[in-house]
Amino acid sequence: MTINIISENIKKYRLKLGLSQEDFAKISDVKYTTLTKIESNVIKNPSILVISKIAKALNIPIEELIN
Repeated sequence: MTINIISENIKKYRLKLGLSQEDFAKISDVKYTTLTKIESNVIKNPSILVISKIAKALNIPIEELIN
């Protein structure tokens, strides 16, 4: 199984902020179910809109999530 960099980075930065998936979903304006699917690698290539919302909520550049 390959590790999805985006899902790993989202989880890493979210946990750094001490946020649950539910709280982070509200802050980022991304559906909770979408967020959990991204973090669990069910959604392997989230849309740029979703990635953008997540990066903004984490207060990091998009590049931090995809590299």
